[in-house]
Amino acid sequence: MTALDPQSERTGARIIGGGVGEGPGPEVMDASTLDGNKVVTSDGEHVGKISNIMLDVRGGRIAYAVLSEGGFLGMGNTLHAIPWSALTLDTAEKCFRVDITAQRIKDDPGFDKDHWPSMADAAWGTQLHDYYGRRPYWSADPLARQDTGLTGSNNPVDL
Repeated sequence: MTALDPQSERTGARIIGGGVGEGPGPEVMDASTLDGNKVVTSDGEHVGKISNIMLDVRGGRIAYAVLSEGGFLGMGNTLHAIPWSALTLDTAEKCFRVDITAQRIKDDPGFDKDHWPSMADAAWGTQLHDYYGRRPYWSADPLARQDTGLTGSNNPVDL
Protein backbone atom coordinates (compact mmCIF):
# COMPACT_ATOMS: atom_id res chain seq x y z
CA MET A 1 0.00 0.00 0.00
CA THR A 2 1.34 3.44 -0.86
CA ALA A 3 1.71 6.28 1.61
CA LEU A 4 -1.64 7.89 2.28
CA ASP A 5 -2.17 11.62 2.14
CA PRO A 6 -4.26 13.35 4.83
CA GLN A 7 -7.32 13.30 2.54
CA SER A 8 -7.17 9.49 2.58
CA GLU A 9 -7.93 9.48 6.30
CA ARG A 10 -11.48 10.82 5.84
CA THR A 11 -14.30 8.37 6.09
CA GLY A 12 -16.94 10.49 4.37
CA ALA A 13 -17.26 12.57 1.24
CA ARG A 14 -16.08 16.19 1.40
CA ILE A 15 -18.55 18.98 0.66
CA ILE A 16 -17.57 22.13 -1.23
CA GLY A 17 -19.50 24.99 -2.82
CA GLY A 18 -22.15 27.32 -1.57
CA GLY A 19 -25.21 25.38 -2.63
CA VAL A 20 -27.20 25.36 0.59
CA GLY A 21 -30.94 25.68 0.20
CA GLU A 22 -34.08 25.02 2.16
CA GLY A 23 -34.66 21.61 3.66
CA PRO A 24 -32.09 18.94 4.35
CA GLY A 25 -28.63 19.03 2.88
CA PRO A 26 -25.91 19.09 2.14
CA GLU A 27 -24.75 17.65 5.49
CA VAL A 28 -27.66 15.16 5.70
CA MET A 29 -29.45 14.17 2.52
CA ASP A 30 -31.81 11.58 1.10
CA ALA A 31 -29.51 9.18 -0.78
CA SER A 32 -31.90 9.02 -3.72
CA THR A 33 -31.35 12.75 -4.41
CA LEU A 34 -27.70 11.92 -5.20
CA ASP A 35 -28.52 9.23 -7.78
CA GLY A 36 -27.93 10.60 -11.25
CA ASN A 37 -25.43 13.25 -10.12
CA LYS A 38 -22.62 13.51 -12.63
CA VAL A 39 -19.06 12.62 -11.66
CA VAL A 40 -16.17 14.84 -12.75
CA THR A 41 -12.54 13.66 -12.57
CA SER A 42 -9.48 15.60 -11.43
CA ASP A 43 -8.72 16.45 -15.07
CA GLY A 44 -12.20 17.93 -15.56
CA GLU A 45 -13.82 15.14 -17.54
CA HIS A 46 -17.44 14.11 -16.95
CA VAL A 47 -17.12 10.31 -16.74
CA GLY A 48 -20.62 9.22 -15.81
CA LYS A 49 -23.28 9.42 -13.13
CA ILE A 50 -23.92 7.98 -9.71
CA SER A 51 -26.27 5.03 -10.14
CA ASN A 52 -26.22 3.53 -6.64
CA ILE A 53 -25.08 4.33 -3.13
CA MET A 54 -24.01 1.22 -1.24
CA LEU A 55 -24.45 1.00 2.52
CA ASP A 56 -22.38 -0.95 5.03
CA VAL A 57 -25.46 -2.07 6.93
CA ARG A 58 -23.59 -3.52 9.92
CA GLY A 59 -21.27 -0.54 10.24
CA GLY A 60 -23.96 2.08 9.65
CA ARG A 61 -21.94 3.92 7.01
CA ILE A 62 -21.92 4.65 3.32
CA ALA A 63 -19.39 2.29 1.78
CA TYR A 64 -19.29 3.08 -1.93
CA ALA A 65 -20.90 5.04 -4.68
CA VAL A 66 -21.39 3.23 -7.97
CA LEU A 67 -20.49 5.18 -11.09
CA SER A 68 -22.31 4.27 -14.29
CA GLU A 69 -20.07 5.01 -17.27
CA GLY A 70 -20.92 4.81 -20.96
CA GLY A 71 -23.66 2.85 -22.59
CA PHE A 72 -26.83 4.02 -24.26
CA LEU A 73 -30.22 4.06 -22.53
CA GLY A 74 -28.80 1.94 -19.70
CA MET A 75 -27.43 -0.74 -22.05
CA GLY A 76 -23.72 -1.54 -22.09
CA ASN A 77 -22.89 0.56 -19.03
CA THR A 78 -19.68 -0.17 -17.17
CA LEU A 79 -20.08 0.24 -13.43
CA HIS A 80 -17.29 1.30 -11.08
CA ALA A 81 -17.34 1.24 -7.29
CA ILE A 82 -15.78 4.38 -5.81
CA PRO A 83 -14.98 4.63 -2.11
CA TRP A 84 -17.28 7.21 -0.56
CA SER A 85 -14.27 9.00 0.97
CA ALA A 86 -12.77 9.49 -2.51
CA LEU A 87 -15.67 11.75 -3.52
CA THR A 88 -16.32 15.43 -3.00
CA LEU A 89 -19.86 16.75 -3.31
CA ASP A 90 -19.72 20.07 -5.17
CA THR A 91 -22.98 21.76 -4.19
CA ALA A 92 -22.39 24.78 -6.45
CA GLU A 93 -21.94 22.64 -9.58
CA LYS A 94 -24.34 19.90 -8.42
CA CYS A 95 -21.87 17.11 -9.09
CA PHE A 96 -19.40 14.79 -7.43
CA ARG A 97 -15.70 15.28 -7.95
CA VAL A 98 -13.23 12.42 -7.69
CA ASP A 99 -9.50 12.95 -7.25
CA ILE A 100 -8.47 10.54 -9.99
CA THR A 101 -7.99 11.06 -13.72
CA ALA A 102 -10.53 9.98 -16.31
CA GLN A 103 -7.97 7.56 -17.76
CA ARG A 104 -7.59 5.83 -14.37
CA ILE A 105 -11.38 5.35 -14.25
CA LYS A 106 -11.34 3.98 -17.81
CA ASP A 107 -8.42 1.65 -16.99
CA ASP A 108 -10.37 0.13 -14.11
CA PRO A 109 -12.20 -2.87 -15.60
CA GLY A 110 -15.27 -2.24 -13.46
CA PHE A 111 -18.24 -4.60 -13.67
CA ASP A 112 -21.65 -4.85 -15.29
CA LYS A 113 -25.14 -4.84 -13.81
CA ASP A 114 -25.33 -8.64 -13.92
CA HIS A 115 -21.88 -9.36 -12.42
CA TRP A 116 -21.31 -7.31 -9.26
CA PRO A 117 -18.22 -7.93 -7.14
CA SER A 118 -18.59 -9.21 -3.59
CA MET A 119 -18.46 -5.81 -1.90
CA ALA A 120 -18.41 -7.46 1.54
CA ASP A 121 -15.06 -9.09 0.70
CA ALA A 122 -12.36 -7.25 2.65
CA ALA A 123 -9.65 -8.16 0.09
CA TRP A 124 -11.71 -6.67 -2.76
CA GLY A 125 -12.49 -3.56 -0.68
CA THR A 126 -8.86 -3.05 0.33
CA GLN A 127 -7.71 -3.34 -3.28
CA LEU A 128 -10.36 -0.82 -4.37
CA HIS A 129 -9.41 1.67 -1.65
CA ASP A 130 -5.73 1.29 -2.57
CA TYR A 131 -6.59 2.08 -6.21
CA TYR A 132 -8.12 5.38 -5.07
CA GLY A 133 -5.38 6.08 -2.49
CA ARG A 134 -7.79 5.85 0.43
CA ARG A 135 -7.73 3.98 3.71
CA PRO A 136 -10.53 1.40 3.82
CA TYR A 137 -13.48 2.99 5.59
CA TRP A 138 -13.79 0.12 8.04
CA SER A 139 -10.19 0.58 9.24
CA ALA A 140 -10.28 4.38 9.51
CA ASP A 141 -12.26 4.35 12.76
CA PRO A 142 -10.03 3.26 15.65
CA LEU A 143 -13.12 2.50 17.74
CA ALA A 144 -14.70 0.29 15.07
CA ARG A 145 -15.52 -3.29 15.95
CA GLN A 146 -13.23 -6.01 14.63
CA ASP A 147 -16.19 -7.80 13.03
CA THR A 148 -17.34 -5.37 10.36
CA GLY A 149 -19.17 -8.02 8.40
CA LEU A 150 -16.58 -7.61 5.63
CA THR A 151 -14.94 -11.01 6.12
CA GLY A 152 -17.80 -13.02 4.73
CA SER A 153 -18.72 -14.20 8.22
CA ASN A 154 -22.38 -14.75 8.96
CA ASN A 155 -21.94 -14.19 12.68
CA PRO A 156 -24.40 -11.61 13.98
CA VAL A 157 -23.04 -8.43 15.48
CA ASP A 158 -24.49 -7.33 18.81
CA LEU A 159 -25.98 -3.87 18.61
